[in-house]
Amino acid sequence: MTKVRQAVVMVGGKGTRLMPLTKNRPKAILPVLDKPCIRYLLESLAASGIEEIFLACGARTSQFEEALGNGSDIGVRIEYSYEDTPLKTGGAIKKLWSRLDDVFVAANGDVLADISLEEQIRRHFSSGAEVTIALTTVDNPCEYGIVRLDEDDRITEFKEKPKQEEVFSNLVNAGVYVINKAVLSYTEKTEFDLSMDLFPILMEGQKRIQGFPLSGTWRDVGRPEDLLGANLGMATKLYDQMSWGGNKVESTAIKKPFYLGKDARIINSDVYAAVVMERTAVTGSKLINTMIMKDCTVTSAKIENSIIGEGCRIGPGAEIVSSIICDGTTVAAGTKIVKEKVC
Repeated sequence: MTKVRQAVVMVGGKGTRLMPLTKNRPKAILPVLDKPCIRYLLESLAASGIEEIFLACGARTSQFEEALGNGSDIGVRIEYSYEDTPLKTGGAIKKLWSRLDDVFVAANGDVLADISLEEQIRRHFSSGAEVTIALTTVDNPCEYGIVRLDEDDRITEFKEKPKQEEVFSNLVNAGVYVINKAVLSYTEKTEFDLSMDLFPILMEGQKRIQGFPLSGTWRDVGRPEDLLGANLGMATKLYDQMSWGGNKVESTAIKKPFYLGKDARIINSDVYAAVVMERTAVTGSKLINTMIMKDCTVTSAKIENSIIGEGCRIGPGAEIVSSIICDGTTVAAGTKIVKEKVC
């Protein structure tokens, strides 16, 4: 196998559907078990032999630099590429043309991806493809780009975000690619999308685009329920065998999935699927299918199907159901919040 040593990770998404959680941070650095969501992808790239990662940032670049650094802690070099105006996925990559090798990996950084790329890279070279796309299956393909494959897993048809009556497959583009740099020259545009603009040009020119079944955990985190699901899913994957106890968990009944961050405590409570992040204290409360970010205090409250932002204070007798609480919010004692976004 020929080595691929570079990757471009696109993180230009605004995270509009995740507001107010993205009011203070980019979507890609929302936490999954106390780590920026994008960190799982970066670690996957490093484990797959990538040495240099270009992070194509549309906004809030200083927050990415603060959260991710230069990559030395995971054995890669991270460099930041800035956009004065949005260039879309293809344009963000083409901007790096002079710095890219002939073959590189590209990935959407706005998803949870704890994956392995070695086989995808190997298949790219053995198939002679111009682009090899990681594919996964989803329950609702209308939100993604669907593909049709032939018997050799060559992609023969694309349909981006089809209507229900147009769906011919639940196999979708997972946004992880191995790309021959030369294909970027097939369009003269500097602002273009890979799926919407470049891939149709390649298909029309009979260029080979290979499909490859994604290996590992992949999950869109585009909506609050997706972010909550990603956290609970990773808690199952990484901590299902953990026996929670000691002075961090006292007199508390826990039904997994469950995660408790560093210097967090939960006392005299009942838990039915929850993620409690670092330095958060929960006392005398009931947590059901819930995610509580770092530096929160929850006292004698009930929280269900909800996400609590950083640094919140939830008072005694409060009940929060199917809601999002913005960073730094105080919920007064006895308050009931149902299906709301509170800042």
